[in-house]
Amino acid sequence: MAGMGKRMRPHTLTTPKPLVPVAGKPIVQHLVEDIIRMCNQKVEEIAYVVGRFGEEAEKNLVKIAEDLGAKGSIHYQDTPLGTAHAILCAESALRGPVVVAFADTLFSADFHMDADCDGVIWVKQIEDPRQFGVVKTGADGVITDFVEKPLEFVSDLAIIGIYYVKDGENLRSELQYLIDNNIRDKGEYQLTNALENMKAKGKRLKAGKVDEWLDCGNKDATVYTNLRVLEIKYPNNHISANAKVLNSVIIPPCYIGDGAVIEASVVGPHVSIGPHSKVQNSLLKNSIVRDHAVIKEAAIGNSLVGSYVHYKGGLRDLSLGDYSTGS
Repeated sequence: MAGMGKRMRPHTLTTPKPLVPVAGKPIVQHLVEDIIRMCNQKVEEIAYVVGRFGEEAEKNLVKIAEDLGAKGSIHYQDTPLGTAHAILCAESALRGPVVVAFADTLFSADFHMDADCDGVIWVKQIEDPRQFGVVKTGADGVITDFVEKPLEFVSDLAIIGIYYVKDGENLRSELQYLIDNNIRDKGEYQLTNALENMKAKGKRLKAGKVDEWLDCGNKDATVYTNLRVLEIKYPNNHISANAKVLNSVIIPPCYIGDGAVIEASVVGPHVSIGPHSKVQNSLLKNSIVRDHAVIKEAAIGNSLVGSYVHYKGGLRDLSLGDYSTGS
C-alpha cells in the first residue's frame, strides 16, 4: 500500500488511500477483516508495506492489526520498483503460510486456503484484461501461465491482487532472485515473475475465483465500493448508538457514525456518514461523507466529501478534499 494514490486526489493529499473509509471503516480494515475471516489458521502478523504516511497513520494501521489479535508491523517502500520489490520490503514477515494483498482491492467471496496446493491466486473473469495481470489454467484449475498486462488476448481471468503462498520463505527467495538478477517486466520487478519461477520448479498454484471484485482506485469506484459494501454488510443500516437522527429519514443501506447528527434530511440509500458530521435540511444518496463535515441545504449524489468540509446548497456530484468550503 505504498502508492501515492494520485487517481484519488484531492482525498489522498491528506489521507493515504487505504485509510479512506468506505461503509464506516478504512478500506484496508475491511480487507484484512475479510481475509482473516477466510483463513483457517490464526493470523499472527499483519505487515503493511507503506510510503511515508506519517506517525498517526502508522499507529492506526498497527491498531487495526492489534484489534484483530495480530501483531502489526510497518515496512517502507521508498521507491516504486514494482510489486515483487514492495513485498520483499516486508521480508521479515515472509515465513510460513502467507497471504499477500494489495490494499485498494476489496472482494466478495466464500473461499478458503486450499491445503492441496502450494498457493492460490484469486482471479475474476473480466471483459477487458489488458490493464491487469492474467492467468491461464488447466482443467483442474492449476495455473499454467502468468501474463502481465497482455496486449493481445490470452485469458480473461484477471489477477485481483490477493495471493496465498504456503511457504513464505520460498516466496522470499524467488523475490530476492529477481532483484539480485535485475529481472524486470515493463521496467519493474513483478510478483508474477516470481510466481512463474515457482511454477516452473514444480509448485502447484491454483486459481481461486471471487464472486465480486471491488476497486477503490478513483472517486467513482470508491463510491461504488461503498455502495456494495453497505449492501453486503449493513443491508438494514448501521446507526451508531450516540448518533442523532432528528425529523429525518434514513433509507437503507446506510452507515451513520459516532456522534453524527442528521436533522430534517433524507439520507440514503447507500450513504456513509463519518463520526461527528452534521447533515441539515439536505438530501444525500450514494455518497461518502467523512468525519466532522457539515452539509446544509444540499442535494448530493455520487459524492466523496472529505473531513472538516463545509458545504451548502446545490444539486451536485462532489469530490471535495479535507477542509474545503463550498456552495
